[in-house]
Amino acid sequence: MGIRHNLQRSIQNILNNNRTGSYDTQANRRHILFTFAKDIISAGYGLRGVNGLKQKHIFVAVRHWQEKELSVATIKNRMSALRNLCGIINKENIVPTNDQLGIGKRSYVSLKNRAIHQPDFSKIKDPNVMVSLQLQRLFGLRREESLKIKPHMADKGDKLELLSSWCKGGRGRSVPIRTDEQRYWLDRAKQIASDFGQSLIPERKSYIRHRNAYDKQTLRAGLRNLHGLRHAYAQRRYKELTNWEAPINGGLTSFEYSRWQKEIDYRARMVLTEELGHSREQITVNYLGR
Repeated sequence: MGIRHNLQRSIQNILNNNRTGSYDTQANRRHILFTFAKDIISAGYGLRGVNGLKQKHIFVAVRHWQEKELSVATIKNRMSALRNLCGIINKENIVPTNDQLGIGKRSYVSLKNRAIHQPDFSKIKDPNVMVSLQLQRLFGLRREESLKIKPHMADKGDKLELLSSWCKGGRGRSVPIRTDEQRYWLDRAKQIASDFGQSLIPERKSYIRHRNAYDKQTLRAGLRNLHGLRHAYAQRRYKELTNWEAPINGGLTSFEYSRWQKEIDYRARMVLTEELGHSREQITVNYLGR
């Protein structure tokens, strides 16, 4: 019997003995908690029962949901189910506040700008982690991509070519190399991962172990919600492509664009859709506003 099955069965046993709310509420709560269990096990944790639940598991799950770009409302609903579960097992104290987890307020009118434009990496001591953070900042990479990337293989001179095995959903892509700063940090990555087929994960570590080291270092350095580096990349790139600020940065909204501005805006968003590894132009609203 697998670890995930054990954890989900443990959750089900708790829920069976604590039936509160309507049938739909109970079903939704069960679905959320089973998803939480799946995400924790996928992250490499061997949690077999809810009594072993710790605060680190909650931080990991929330980070995963934020990286999937789930809405604030969705994440808050999931946290409500987790708080309910922890209350039942007398572990309310392990659940951080939404502020501690970096979960923003629900937005019904305008998007919150999550971009991190001037991050302070001075407290990062691990050179592999430092380079991965810089690649996230300068190329708009996701965390997983910035760890799994094999710099020698990715460097194609004028572009960074990301293989499908490094990318979310197996969707490979290319990102142009346009600045001296990009070239500097890519060359630095190649120095650290000196062998052609070496990633930025140290040879002695698994992906999970190195990702955990990355998480610990960034948290200790006071760095949270680092998906915001990707948002900042999108906003800088949008301005470069259009010559004006994105709506989320105070630029004109789509309702104020002239016909030619709408065409430029759409072309820029399509470029960014590809560079960020998405399939729909609509997703750029999360980064740029509309």
